Amino acid sequence: MTKLYSTIGYLCLIVLLVSNIRSQDAKTNDDVIRVSTDLVDVPVAVTDSKGTPIKNLKAANFTIFEDGVRQTVTEFTSSSAPFEVALLLDTSGSARNDLPMIRRAAEIFIRSLRPGDRVAIVAFAMSGAETGNSPTIDVLSPLSADREKLVAALRGLKTSAGTPYYDGMNEIADKIFGGPVTAEFRGRRAVVALTDGVDSTSATDFADAREKLEAKGLISYFVRVDTREYFEENLLGDCEAAMRFSTAQIRRYYRTLKGNPSMEKASVFCQLGDFERLAVSKKLYEIADSEMQELAKRSGGKVFFTSDLADARRAFQEVAAEIGTKFTLGYYPTNETRDGKYRKIRVELKGLPAGAKVRAREGYTAPVD
Repeated sequence: MTKLYSTIGYLCLIVLLVSNIRSQDAKTNDDVIRVSTDLVDVPVAVTDSKGTPIKNLKAANFTIFEDGVRQTVTEFTSSSAPFEVALLLDTSGSARNDLPMIRRAAEIFIRSLRPGDRVAIVAFAMSGAETGNSPTIDVLSPLSADREKLVAALRGLKTSAGTPYYDGMNEIADKIFGGPVTAEFRGRRAVVALTDGVDSTSATDFADAREKLEAKGLISYFVRVDTREYFEENLLGDCEAAMRFSTAQIRRYYRTLKGNPSMEKASVFCQLGDFERLAVSKKLYEIADSEMQELAKRSGGKVFFTSDLADARRAFQEVAAEIGTKFTLGYYPTNETRDGKYRKIRVELKGLPAGAKVRAREGYTAPVD
């Protein structure tokens, strides 16, 4: 009987040990699941000394540093993997006279992408008279890989009497990319905007748009259309007949002025003389260019300059080609502090010929508990 009790005791001990091991394994798995949400995705593009994209690379060709500390590359996605792209079409200002040209340029871009790439189309329009007939965001198509449906959606492109550019970028982050990202598209989502970047009517601002785009890890590409000459031709003279600035634009201009707090500030367009109208216009376009460059540089994207909408076709083809050369690196930061601070990323190349260059995401904001 004693021997029987002893055997039972041993069996109970074994059960307890196995139960404890399973509990530890479960805890470990839970930790892995929690930590995996902190994977940092770094899209990169690599070119040789002549600027030609280099496609056949491996994880071993890259070294990543975060705030100067070397990280371990744990994920690698080749350039052949698909992308999700939100296409933002600015149909305000001078573009209002060129809808057919915008449709054609957008169609060329859509058809230039690879079969597995998915595209959403977002544009500007005017709300109904019952809501004040104001500029609004128009989602012509959610993300789709069906090229014919996307091209058909372009027929719904409308014009806008204002430019809610910041609101459009926010809408893309919130709605087009609002859901959880699938493993297939991690680090491979982008915004491609055809615009001059001069916002006139948004309820939000640039800081809001930048924060949301960066939080989603979206790469920003811009086909930058130069509309300044057209705008300024219609800016001068009779203030009632001239193309005018919005109140938001006038305020944005005055916020850039420093060192003269006593300067008399106009609050409406008709209080501005011709000289000051040109000064405001110049500054607004400078701000727009700076903001586009900042978004592109920080995300690993690029600004493609065009002289007019006719040149946008060429630029769109270059954007499509660029997307097809992107690699994505992933790493778990050695700095696990969840403090909401901005972390700088630097990517270096290994084993490539002299003159090779890399363009990559420049940083991210750490999560907060």
